Amino acid sequence: MISTAGTVGKWKAMARPSLPSSLDSTLPGISREVLSVSMEPKYQCQQCKEILRKPFQAQCGHRFCVFCFKQLTSSGPIPCKTCRAEGIFEEAMSMLNIAVAFPDNAARREIDSLPAKCQNDGCSWSGTLKEYEGQHEGRCDFERVKCEACQALILVSEKDRHNERECEARTLNCKYCKVTFNFKEIKAHDEICQKFPMQCKDCGKKKIPREKFQEHIKSCAKSKSACQFSEIGCRAVVDNGKQQEHEQTSMTEHLHLMLAVLSSVRLRAEGAGELQEDSGLGLYRGPEDASPVGAHAAGHNAPRGVGPGVQQKVTALENIVCVLNREVERSALTLEALSRQHRLDQEKIENLSNKVRQLEQTLTMRDLQLAESEQSLRELQFCTYDGVFIWKIADFSRRRQDAVGGRAPAMFSPAFYSSKYGYKMCLRLYLNGDGTGRGTHLSLFFVVMRGKYDALLKWPFSQKVTLMLLDQNNREHIIDAFRPDVSSTSFQRPISEMNIASGCPLFCPLAKLAGKSSYLRDDTIFIKAIVDLTGL
Repeated sequence: MISTAGTVGKWKAMARPSLPSSLDSTLPGISREVLSVSMEPKYQCQQCKEILRKPFQAQCGHRFCVFCFKQLTSSGPIPCKTCRAEGIFEEAMSMLNIAVAFPDNAARREIDSLPAKCQNDGCSWSGTLKEYEGQHEGRCDFERVKCEACQALILVSEKDRHNERECEARTLNCKYCKVTFNFKEIKAHDEICQKFPMQCKDCGKKKIPREKFQEHIKSCAKSKSACQFSEIGCRAVVDNGKQQEHEQTSMTEHLHLMLAVLSSVRLRAEGAGELQEDSGLGLYRGPEDASPVGAHAAGHNAPRGVGPGVQQKVTALENIVCVLNREVERSALTLEALSRQHRLDQEKIENLSNKVRQLEQTLTMRDLQLAESEQSLRELQFCTYDGVFIWKIADFSRRRQDAVGGRAPAMFSPAFYSSKYGYKMCLRLYLNGDGTGRGTHLSLFFVVMRGKYDALLKWPFSQKVTLMLLDQNNREHIIDAFRPDVSSTSFQRPISEMNIASGCPLFCPLAKLAGKSSYLRDDTIFIKAIVDLTGL
């Protein structure tokens, strides 16, 4: 058995230099599923068993990803496990030490040139492994990641929407009381939130905070409650806002009810020598108030059997009724004055509301005018008036993915003109093809649009049209040209915003835009349209 304890100690004593930043990496090997071909063993990292990422070669000859090699030697030199497994361990050579390992640039170039494809479902990207690592890895819209909150697998492109709208475990702030709670508790919170807006069923008023709802019910003009004279027999149930009106219109009825109560008190008083506690008015007469025998004879106009004390109380009650009657009259006058003021206030509110509506209409018209001006400005910014138009299309990769996914299959160019008062035209481009070119070609079409001066032009449109995909090396442009079919509706005078597009469904094979294409630079292509002005 080979002992390596002394050797390890010797290697650990050596200095451990740091890696250049260009060779540093925080990722292990690239998944072997990315390769379009079977992986050869020489391209495999001996630690993570994936495709080598920035390969490092140890002095024993085995290759590792730079990330894996750094982890293995983070505590100093260690024996190579692969050498042991293959039975070729040599004490002097089979030590993994960052001080004597070196970047394997030859292997890296070979790996960079290997064909690769995206492993995510729905993604059609393909290229070299170098392009995958530099341009596509970690940026694919079809990559699925795990939501940290609910643990569901979601597309990277939908992560923000999921976190904001769909995640069952997302945290929300109540927009009314600002309290933080879990999405699953939203219904329970809405039922207890003191700021939650409620609607009064009686008056229809909305957005009443729950904490003020009971107060509103008590003061709501259309909520019904019993008349305050219900204790003496009034059975009316009226709106809160009409209580004073009811009291005014039913004043006579209320007075009759008061007199009836007083009469019943008088009768009970006449039939009893002593008044006990009265359940209706709370009057009480104790034994010490009893009049001496024969004292009733001295009472002025006192009924027989009724003492002076009872007579005084009845008189006091009658005086109270008179005072109440005068108070009701004063309240009626006050109510009438308030009603007049209310009508004046309502008229002022109506006038102000009309002014607000007029201002809103004016503001809406200004917004429409501003939108039209902005649209005209955008058209003028890209517009040409000589029948020649160059269309720059940036973010080609993203736009093509949108076309493949069906989110935006076609795109229109800005309008251009044959002359200042001539034909109005635009281009329509399908980045994933249309019709016979779907999935294999760029499809490019020419569109005649409705213009301001169509009445002065010759119809049908019959000018020769040339369409070009520009070679950004200025060597070999892709060109297609056609003369309009004057019997086609596509070239008649437009009766809607634009005619049916006509052009080239097989304009350019998509294969010509793959790899290092001279037609696609910096994720941008240029399309040129030339309208022959001969005869105009």
